Amino acid sequence: MVSRIEPGSTIGVLGGGQLGRMFGIAARRMGYRVHVYEPTPDCPTCQVADREFISSYSDRMALAAFAASVDVITFEFENIPAETVNELARCKPTHPSALVLHTCQNREREKLFLRGHGYPHARFALIETPADLEPAIAHVGLPAVLKTADFGYDGKGQVKVTNAADLAAVSLEERGVVEEWVDFACELSAICARGQDGSSVLFPIAENVHSRHILHHSIVPARVPPSVQDEAGRIAASIAEDLNLVGLLAVEFFLTSDGRLLVNELAPRPHNSGHYSFDACVTSQFEQHLRAVTNYPLGSTQLLSPVVMVNLLGDLWRGERAPDWTPILREPRAKLHLYGKAEARPGRKMGHFCVLEESAEVALQTALRIQGILEH
Repeated sequence: MVSRIEPGSTIGVLGGGQLGRMFGIAARRMGYRVHVYEPTPDCPTCQVADREFISSYSDRMALAAFAASVDVITFEFENIPAETVNELARCKPTHPSALVLHTCQNREREKLFLRGHGYPHARFALIETPADLEPAIAHVGLPAVLKTADFGYDGKGQVKVTNAADLAAVSLEERGVVEEWVDFACELSAICARGQDGSSVLFPIAENVHSRHILHHSIVPARVPPSVQDEAGRIAASIAEDLNLVGLLAVEFFLTSDGRLLVNELAPRPHNSGHYSFDACVTSQFEQHLRAVTNYPLGSTQLLSPVVMVNLLGDLWRGERAPDWTPILREPRAKLHLYGKAEARPGRKMGHFCVLEESAEVALQTALRIQGILEH
């Protein structure tokens, strides 16, 4: 029987971004200590951690010292070498596993996993050399999207190809994936938590709206039929089981104009579209991830209120001057979350806010009104 990691123990977090910060806040609230391993000092997670290990993910001595200082290890984003996670797992329990990370951090392996297990996805072809590009386009058709196999998020590493001129302009320097262009009605995400005993729970399905390939806002509950929500949850739970995941899995979907769900991406960690859970659910995604990796029962994901979450990007800053947060803070049912990042850059996620109302439509109207004030 796998033992529990009791409160008072130390959780090790690989990665120092805002997801690690919010996970650390949840862990400290439940009485755990938090150690973070991150190459960059004064990161968002470092600001809430008990101890920082600042070094590269290839520094074996620093990694060994980090592992010796903690009782269980997890990660807050995918751009960590899977071999690093595998090496740490020889020293301490590590969740999710290096195999899960290896599968989900690379678009080629992720797509092959989805195809191999029969999950619905956009038609795709793999690109190994420049010579593969034209036959791959012929297979999936135009328009299409060319994506790098590694290091892709928030639209990075993606090029839309609509015609022969676009194709001629493409410079292929690494392995990639060509996907058919999906005419979707909306984008959804399902977040599933899975424990070490195989039990799983689902968070309410989020409807996600993107701008410039970055999540702009999430609406919960999603404004789609219950049958679609149920199917998205079923697929997410099944993928988590097939991965033998311990922790959290976010599954992003396209809902096509003819009503089909297609899996777009997987993320084995807390997810931007689940931030609403911090304010609007009995158990947040961050506490749920903690419960899973420490082998405690998973909590209720009941939605306490319809909610809209809006990302706050660095575009709102005027030089070094932060926006006036009064439009959020004077709203009785709005909650502000800032990540403690020192430098604001266009497209960089600096925080978010949530609006809780009696309906998703009212919450959306209020949230977009606040966002409009902040932008002007």
